[in-house]
Amino acid sequence: MNRFADLYGARLTHLVLLLASLALAAYAGSFLLGDPALLTMLVWFVGAAVLHDLVLFPLYSLADRALVSRLPRLVNHIRIPLLGAGLTFVLFLPGIIRQGELTHLAATGLTQEPYLARWLWLVLGMFAVSAVVYGIRLLVRKA
Repeated sequence: MNRFADLYGARLTHLVLLLASLALAAYAGSFLLGDPALLTMLVWFVGAAVLHDLVLFPLYSLADRALVSRLPRLVNHIRIPLLGAGLTFVLFLPGIIRQGELTHLAATGLTQEPYLARWLWLVLGMFAVSAVVYGIRLLVRKA
C-alpha cells in the first residue's frame, strides 16, 4: 500500500473518491446532452472560470496583500464581513437583478424590489458587528 501512495501521491481512498465524484459528474452531465441550452451553459461556465481565474482572483489577492501589509491587526475584521458580503451577494443576486420577476411574483405574490436594500442592510450589519468586535478587542488590549 505504501508503494501505491508513493507512486500516486495519496492514499487509495483518495483515488476511489475522485473517480466516484467524476462518475457522478458524468452521470449528471449526461442529462444535459440533448438540452439545446448546453452550449450556453458551457459558455457561461467557461467564461466564469476564466473571468475568476484571470481577472478576479489576481485582483482580490492583490487587495488582500495590500490589506495585510498595511493593517495586519484589522485584516480579519475586514476579510470576514467581505466574505459574508460576497457569499450573500451570490445568494441574493437573482433577486437583486430581478431575474425571474414574474415567476417570483406569481409564486409569492411579492415583488423583488426589497432584495437590494435587504442585502445592503445585511452587509452593513456584518461590518457593524465586526467593528464592535474590533473595538472590544482594542479595549481589552488597552486594559
